[in-house]
Amino acid sequence: MNNTKSLFIAVAGNIGAGKSSLTKLLAKHYGWKPYFESVDDNPYLSDFYGDMQRWSFHLQIYFLANRFKNHKHMTELGESVIQDRSIYEDAEIFARNLYDIGKMDNRDYENYASLFEVMTDYLKAPDLMIYLKSSVDTLVQQISRRGRSFEQGIQREYLEQLNTHYENWIGRYKRGPLLVIPSDNLDFVNKQSDLQHVIGLVNKSLGM
Repeated sequence: MNNTKSLFIAVAGNIGAGKSSLTKLLAKHYGWKPYFESVDDNPYLSDFYGDMQRWSFHLQIYFLANRFKNHKHMTELGESVIQDRSIYEDAEIFARNLYDIGKMDNRDYENYASLFEVMTDYLKAPDLMIYLKSSVDTLVQQISRRGRSFEQGIQREYLEQLNTHYENWIGRYKRGPLLVIPSDNLDFVNKQSDLQHVIGLVNKSLGM
């Protein structure tokens, strides 16, 4: 499906919410170019899960630099794209949570937040932000199912903290159009009817 206007779509959600799967499926359906979160080639991720206090600032700076570069590239392409996790989640969810739970000190957090504000001033906001709203039970099940070794030690309490930050962020999101999709009872990977339901919501949000 082609659009005359180039669109920039972002898919947001907690760890295990299904962002990558939905990004892939919507990219295929609409003919959008997908951009995925850097996981396998991330030099800090496994160290971070082993020692959050030591590696939190390094990890967040790595994500911020990569997502800024990708965001800028995507919006300058002149074609429709969809992104797995947005740059805004780095600051609003993950860095803020690390600071709140004492895994990033005040100096590092203020430095990071200042850099984030300067960088995002130069970026075009998404034409649509899709938020996959998932319960912690669903997240735990899906993380276990996909079996990434470095994710298996993630504590339920950490996912609960992130979910709280997601809800707070989405509740005050004002950068552009927002589509919230409750996903606990959806299986858009294996059920075509569920995928069509999501596509219908996206079409409505984009005025298609």
